[in-house]
Parts: sequence; C-alpha cells; structure tokens
Amino acid sequence: MTIILLLDYIGTCVFAISGALAGMRHRFDPFGVLILAAVTAVGGGSLRDVLIGRTPVGWMQDINYAYLIITGTLIAILFRKYLSYVRRTMFLFDSIGLGLFTIIGVEIGVAAGLHPVICVLLGTLSASFGGVIRDILSNEVPLIFHKEVYASLSILGGITYLLLQETALPSNWAYILTSGMVVVLRIFAVRKNWVIPKLYQEEH
Repeated sequence: MTIILLLDYIGTCVFAISGALAGMRHRFDPFGVLILAAVTAVGGGSLRDVLIGRTPVGWMQDINYAYLIITGTLIAILFRKYLSYVRRTMFLFDSIGLGLFTIIGVEIGVAAGLHPVICVLLGTLSASFGGVIRDILSNEVPLIFHKEVYASLSILGGITYLLLQETALPSNWAYILTSGMVVVLRIFAVRKNWVIPKLYQEEH
C-alpha cells in the first residue's frame, strides 16, 4: 500500500466520522447519517476525479472505501455517548480530513501532469467540497463561505507541499509535515478566532 493510498483511506474514514456526527447533531435517521457520512467522505474526491477525467471515480473502483465509510459511521454512532462535545469532535476530524485530502488532491494533479496552480486548486476541492455538500444537505451555509479560515489553509498546504517536493526531503516527510501543518494551523486559527474579512453590500 502506498502512502498516498493510506492517507486517502484515513481521510475517508475521518471525513465519514465528521459527516456522521453532523447528521446526528441534526437528528437525522440512521440512513440519513450514513448518506451524510458518505457525501462528506467522497464528495470532494468525486468532483476532483470528474474534473480531470479520472472515471469511474476512485471510490467506485475500490470497495474498501465503502467499508471505511460504514466503519466511520459506526464509530460515530457507537461512541456518540462518549463524544460529549460533538461540535469539537467533528471539528477535529474535519481538520484531519482537510489536511490529508489537500495533499492527496495535489498529488493526483501532479501525477496527471497538470500546472501547479491547478494542482493546488484540485487539493482545495478535494479537501473542502465534501464539507460543502454536508453543510448544504444539513440546511446550513457551507462553512468555507462564511466562517473560519478553512479553504485558505488548504491552499497554503498545497503550495507548501509543492515547494517541499522541490527539496531533498523524502516524499513521506513532505506528506506528514504538510498535512500536519494544515491541521495545526486550523486548530490554532479557530482558537484564536482568525477570520477572513467579509464582503457585503449595504442595503439602501
């Protein structure tokens, strides 16, 4: 198993947990919780694969993704009584998924021979679009559009990863350092209430 595939598996599971927790927070039934877990886990990767013509999309070619989604959902359901701070736990898993899927999206773009800018955009889509679908299905304004430093950290992570690839640093260390940086910065940003200034039009 390659390190990229391993990161993809881990990211899928943690995003599934994040989606399942969101579904339970909104009091969805078990099927709704599973669906929300699934779209959160594979939504971003599916969009990425469709955009670069990589079809059938990744999760359709590997049954392990379905097992990971079910496993993540069951973990969230079975241990919900121990997750007294559901929002905080969902935030943690969401942050881990953000860091992991950023690197995966960038690496897939590099493997496809795309321009570095496009690779960074693919990493950002991979990391954030599943959360966008999750929030829309939960009848919420997507997190990345109005609150917290989110997609910008994914962009920063993608750029950092590409720069590290130009050094003598082993690829595995580049994966770990970049994804870890994204996770730590997001946690720090939320704790320090970093926000991007909002644009709005005054009503007359």
